[in-house]
Amino acid sequence: MSRAAIRYAKAILQKANENNTEAVVFGDMQSVYNTIEGSRELQTVLQSPVIKANDKKEALLKIFNGQSEITHSLINILVDNKRTSLLGNVAKSYVDLYNDEQGVKVATVITAVPLSSELESKVMAKIKELTGSEKVTLKNEVDPAIIGGFILRVGDIQYNASIANQFGNLKREFSKSI
Repeated sequence: MSRAAIRYAKAILQKANENNTEAVVFGDMQSVYNTIEGSRELQTVLQSPVIKANDKKEALLKIFNGQSEITHSLINILVDNKRTSLLGNVAKSYVDLYNDEQGVKVATVITAVPLSSELESKVMAKIKELTGSEKVTLKNEVDPAIIGGFILRVGDIQYNASIANQFGNLKREFSKSI
């Protein structure tokens, strides 16, 4: 994350706290982040110097017309400051800052196939046990390159129980013994 994106996110969080709408803006920022991450075309539009600022503003306000006033003011400020390319990073930074403020731990589980709901609840219970926190959000990413098993990340801790990692360890052991 860029420092500018974090600064904008902190300012938005402060404004939302003053208005007591931080949870509403949190939902907005999740929506903004997911929309931008899911659309290559929107990313291109936001970063393009060829597209006029007013056109970007109009498009963003139409796309996010159901969002709160604070979100609309963020869009206006970013357009006015010619920083529309930061919108996705600002939204992600806001989500991270909000989660930190609320004491929510975000755990990422990378698997070769999507988690079933049964397995997801088992992983969630284990994460709660490990972190000692009841407020945990689980994010599942699928990466077939890990072959099997999983990679778990909670904060700055990572546990790699993937088959690809075990193959790599085995390869290193064999190359040491030769």
